[in-house]
Amino acid sequence: MTETQARPDPYQSMRIFEFRNLVIGRFLFIMGLRMMSTLVGWWVYNLTNAPIAIGIVGLSEFIPAFSFALYAGHVMDLSEKRRMLLRGVLLYFTAVLALLMLSTSFTAKHIHNHQIAICIYVVIFCTGIIRAFTGPVFNVILAQIVPKSSLPNATTWNQGAWLSASVSGHAIGGFLIGGLGNTGTLTVIAVLVSIAFFILFNLKPKPAFNSKSEKRTMDSVKEGLRFVFQTKELLGAISLDLFAVLFGGAVAMVPVYARDILKVGPQGFGFLNGASDLGSIIVTLTLTFFPMRNQQGRKLFFAVAGFGACIIVFGLSKWYFLSFSALMLSGFLDGISMVTRGTIMQLKTPDHMRGRVMSVNSMFINSSNELGQFESGVAAKLMGVVPSVVFGGCMTLLVVVGTWFKSPSLRKMEY
Repeated sequence: MTETQARPDPYQSMRIFEFRNLVIGRFLFIMGLRMMSTLVGWWVYNLTNAPIAIGIVGLSEFIPAFSFALYAGHVMDLSEKRRMLLRGVLLYFTAVLALLMLSTSFTAKHIHNHQIAICIYVVIFCTGIIRAFTGPVFNVILAQIVPKSSLPNATTWNQGAWLSASVSGHAIGGFLIGGLGNTGTLTVIAVLVSIAFFILFNLKPKPAFNSKSEKRTMDSVKEGLRFVFQTKELLGAISLDLFAVLFGGAVAMVPVYARDILKVGPQGFGFLNGASDLGSIIVTLTLTFFPMRNQQGRKLFFAVAGFGACIIVFGLSKWYFLSFSALMLSGFLDGISMVTRGTIMQLKTPDHMRGRVMSVNSMFINSSNELGQFESGVAAKLMGVVPSVVFGGCMTLLVVVGTWFKSPSLRKMEY
């Protein structure tokens, strides 16, 4: 076996010019959105002084994102993908402008804090609708740019870009809030989203595989769901990640930990918020150059179990360095999960169903972040902040044990 065969080219997908545009545009776009989510959590908590208010932010985005996901997948499979993506980015830009108006001193003088919070919920509800149509299309376009032989490598780079943007957005967002305030931070976000739009504008049109579908919308949606539920490895990976994120969403309570338990202010909050993503980008870069060779399914289970244990440590910690380390390690393990699940999805999904399958994934995985945020807020109100986080970590471990026995095909899977 030659050295080339033993170690695949880690840059194979990045040598494709259009893929580089997609990665760079997505990086800037996600970094802006992560800054926005960091700001909104901190902003709403300071407006209301109620942990459950953070949960309501998550619920506000979850409901529309979940409700429209399946229909969005149907539309995506019948639509030109580039136009759909650009339209979504422009709508996100409009949402940023709406938040920018709410953050001004004029608004603060004329509207009560709780009314501003309600307006923020409305804007976030709208971004949930936009996300249902925009989020999955990045992964669909990826598969139309990169040859199938390079999909594992492209998926890893794509996850790395997303995670790098996420950690940068969370960390920089904390500093910007402390240095520029809400209005200044939102101005920076608007600039980032604008630049992302112009980079993504350079993508070539991505036509539908079946521009004329004879299936009714409901039949098309059912076909996508049926495929996911019949593909046991895919269903197992989605289910495992869904419940782990749902119960292990400790990041939702980071504003409370930063301000009231660890007392580290907005800068410390930014670092804590980005700690898990920092761990994820480290492991993603590692997997880019040293991909997992075997037993990927088994390693996925161990990674999610370790994630749950890290959440328990974070929940109990009152030492900033330990809290940061626990979140970073949780991100490291979560990165293994994301890369594995993303690769399984790209390899198992036929081209003509990518929109629907990616939307099902978005509905159950990405939306679980917001639902997990709401669950964390409710649990914090009922149990207290620390017990709620520890409870979430324990439930994650139980999910891993249950899925281990329920999904042997995922446990044994290799690619």
